[in-house]
Amino acid sequence: MKLALRGANPPWSARSIESVGGRLFLATYRGVARAWAKAFSLLAGRAFAAFGARSVIQPPVRLEGEEWIAVGEGVFVGPGSWLQALEGGRVEIGDGTSISGSCVLSAFRSVRLGRKVLFARNVYVSDHSHRFDDPSRAVLDQGVDRIAAVDIGDGAWLGQNVVVGPGVRIGRGAVIGANAVVLDDVPDHCVAVGAPARVVRSLVADEVLA
Repeated sequence: MKLALRGANPPWSARSIESVGGRLFLATYRGVARAWAKAFSLLAGRAFAAFGARSVIQPPVRLEGEEWIAVGEGVFVGPGSWLQALEGGRVEIGDGTSISGSCVLSAFRSVRLGRKVLFARNVYVSDHSHRFDDPSRAVLDQGVDRIAAVDIGDGAWLGQNVVVGPGVRIGRGAVIGANAVVLDDVPDHCVAVGAPARVVRSLVADEVLA
């Protein structure tokens, strides 16, 4: 039995022409997307507190309080993200940081990402929480509480769907496993997993923690 291999087609068969056309279309699509992202970043970046060279925010993106958002050099923010600085709060994104997309950074006081931090998709970081102590009112109408600065150290990596709550410090080079909910500090060069997250390993000592 002979197998139909893609590479076995004659050089200019209909399939080959379709394949070339598809590759040309995707190359054009990628080029237009990159150009649009760079143009958007160049123009929108002027409204930020700071916006470093070679940084790109890829649309669509939701922005609020951009005058209190500082973006370093060589930063990438993927599509579908939301950067929010409320009532004078400050968001700071360090040089070389990469945010995959569909991520949220929301600051009432301060959310700081160090240099070369890596976010997978759907990471949520907030320095405040909604109040919900009054059962007679909708949570939406109760305002915020537990306002405390969040700091994520240089070189940290946060996996997909991670949530970081108010007052948390994630150390340099720390790794946060997917779907973790981080409510307490994570030391430098440690691995934390779970909901709520707990430290399970030190990368420096190469030690598994009980």
